[in-house]
Amino acid sequence: MKIIDWYILKRYLATFFVMLLMFVPIGIVIDVSEKINKILANKVPLGITMSYYLDFTIYFANMLFPIFLFISIIWFTSKLANNTEIVAILSSGISFNRFLRPYIIGATFISLLALLMATIIVPKASAGYNDFRYKYLSRDEVRESQNVYKQISPNDFIYVSNFNYNSNMGYNFEMETFKDNKLVAKTQANRIVWNPKTKKYILYDYFRRDLLDNQNEKLDFAQEKEVKLDFDIEDLTPVIYAAETMTLGQLKRFIAKEQMRGSSNINIYLVVLYKKYSVPVSAFILTIIAVSVSSMKRRGGMGINLAIGIALAFTYVFFDKIFGVLAEASSIPPIIAVWLPNFTFSILAIFLLKNARR
Repeated sequence: MKIIDWYILKRYLATFFVMLLMFVPIGIVIDVSEKINKILANKVPLGITMSYYLDFTIYFANMLFPIFLFISIIWFTSKLANNTEIVAILSSGISFNRFLRPYIIGATFISLLALLMATIIVPKASAGYNDFRYKYLSRDEVRESQNVYKQISPNDFIYVSNFNYNSNMGYNFEMETFKDNKLVAKTQANRIVWNPKTKKYILYDYFRRDLLDNQNEKLDFAQEKEVKLDFDIEDLTPVIYAAETMTLGQLKRFIAKEQMRGSSNINIYLVVLYKKYSVPVSAFILTIIAVSVSSMKRRGGMGINLAIGIALAFTYVFFDKIFGVLAEASSIPPIIAVWLPNFTFSILAIFLLKNARR
């Protein structure tokens, strides 16, 4: 690498991380001002609160990663243009493509960092961030599922008319077991309660019917019975943010299990999976757009470039969020919804790059 490459690469990385250091504390201050009353009212220990804000920092930085990256490149590239440094570089015989090399190297580093964050670090931070909010800040919210019907194994199906996570209690529970497409056992209870100490379920007005091979039946009933059933409480009240808390390997296994069970939330989980790949790729697209927009010296100075950059960055985030929601709530394939913003902005990047070369 030449001196000019190191010069641009250092400015690229330094500006990006300085931008993070500038905006993340602002996000923390705003969050503290909103939640301080609830934190004090619930007497949350200082250590737990500090751990929450560490998780918040990672979660917040990852969520706004495209905006931070885009604005930082616009900022320092506009300064290069205003100081006529870019004109001097291109006038020396260096092509615009060659000028882009340190930017692409920087984008590669940021992309790998984003991939590492998304697959290992962010899931743990997301778990701490969401668990804290649910445990200490949203105690009054009722987490309840209605008419849950799930396949928990190749042969077993469960149903509950409703289940309340706060009380660990559900109603009208049924569990059916099939063999060779024939019903061989059925368990029913008017009420089901999860016992976290014994890791078992308590069934009230319990009734079980087993169909034996000789066409006889075996009946078992009790007013109250504690049994161990092969499913988790999360199967009755699925956490929407569960996929965000898993590493890449865990998420793939989780999605395979939920697909087998016919989960109604499968699109939500697939969106999270595909975004782990699409966000790192966006680093290259946003870098090319930012350089193309800000490499020309404009009459309005750096302010015009920043205005254009901020508008484009928020447009990208807007499209990313909108298509993610559409994939979760409609029939749009998640892979198309997640990658469509990158595809659209890559076309914009090619167009702007051609104009910048001129």
